[in-house]
Amino acid sequence: MSPNGRTIGFAHRGARAERPDNTLESFTRALELGAAGLESDAWVTLDGIAVLDHDGVIGPLWRRRAISTCRRDELPGHIPSMEELYRSCGTEFELSLDVKDPSALPAVLAAADSVGAAGRLWLCHHDWRTMATWRSAAPASRLVESTNLAWMSEGLSARVSTLAATGLDAVNLHRSQWDADTVREVHAVGLLALAWDAQTVADLAELVAMGIDGLYSDHVDRMVGVLGPTR
Repeated sequence: MSPNGRTIGFAHRGARAERPDNTLESFTRALELGAAGLESDAWVTLDGIAVLDHDGVIGPLWRRRAISTCRRDELPGHIPSMEELYRSCGTEFELSLDVKDPSALPAVLAAADSVGAAGRLWLCHHDWRTMATWRSAAPASRLVESTNLAWMSEGLSARVSTLAATGLDAVNLHRSQWDADTVREVHAVGLLALAWDAQTVADLAELVAMGIDGLYSDHVDRMVGVLGPTR
């Protein structure tokens, strides 16, 4: 949880219910509304710059290019780099990044380290085995498996025990997969419980009541209304 023990509200791709997602405008607006955290997806350009975009590709459907094959100066102007994010928004917020391309990790960590923000990074990925190799490179950051109960063939109890033993910090599930018992089971091994797609006031309030540690929402106004502002 946040240092004051409250549920952390992450603005999913910024204030995307009001502004174009994954833009500096959207991220800035989310913080203006009182979000404690921002969420995005991290990629690395051909020249080694960590940038924020959902799909990791640019161009029309008939001429798609992966961001990893483009230089920073070839990307559309609306795609921000992490350096630009920190320059525009400062560092007084939690930053949750889905690192879909593991090769982006060094650039992500370098960008955060350069402004002293590695301790407020939440690094997400769908495979805990991949993240297990990140622990030594990112000792100050939180490692989060974004997963699904249906993917846990060994069962939740065995999975979270493995995650804790491997050095991960949190489990991120769709809001519909959490209940108070599941939260308690995750907490019992020392992990944090995160929930995505928390969009309605009722869902937000229910998650907070069951003890969720962090949640992701497109509707920052609703989220802040339930959680309270943090700035």
